[in-house]
Amino acid sequence: MADGFIRWYRESAATPVFGEQARLFAEYGIHLAHPVTGEATAVDVEGEDVPIGREELALLLGRRIASITINWWLSADTNVLDSFGYEPLGCEVQTLWLDGLTVDEAHRVESAVTAATTRLPTPTRAVIVDRQGATDPEDWDSPVLYDGDELPRFPDAVVARGPVADKLVARAPGLVREPAGAHLHRVTRGPGTV
Repeated sequence: MADGFIRWYRESAATPVFGEQARLFAEYGIHLAHPVTGEATAVDVEGEDVPIGREELALLLGRRIASITINWWLSADTNVLDSFGYEPLGCEVQTLWLDGLTVDEAHRVESAVTAATTRLPTPTRAVIVDRQGATDPEDWDSPVLYDGDELPRFPDAVVARGPVADKLVARAPGLVREPAGAHLHRVTRGPGTV
């Protein structure tokens, strides 16, 4: 199984919202620039940090020509890897990796992404929160991107539009669905459900 992750599916925006996302994440103590060096960093194919200017990073993300992985910083020693990818069906996919984070740090990342679903202008299709890595991130592509009927094992929480939320609740007894704003629903396990 994978490490813990949050996978965020959203519609491709005509205008990139990366700057807005960076400002919103900063409200949760998650920064693009390293606290000591002051530089943003992308991750190369060998897994090494490569300094990259914020404008250059925004330009690369805005062009949607290739996947890119960056670091978000919670402290000088604690980072969150964030892989940006693009699907041909007009969807942007971000996978934020939670491995190595404390429970509080992982909760901050989850809160920032959840807030972004209602505060950024780009509509969200779904957010998959799998803190333990019970599923693989790509397991969710079929139901979220392609309206597939095959659902992976339920993770910790799913924030999704009606059709995905409906499928989850219909197929797994004990799940609870509640409104999450912006036409989204948060689906979690009900009390006593494992």
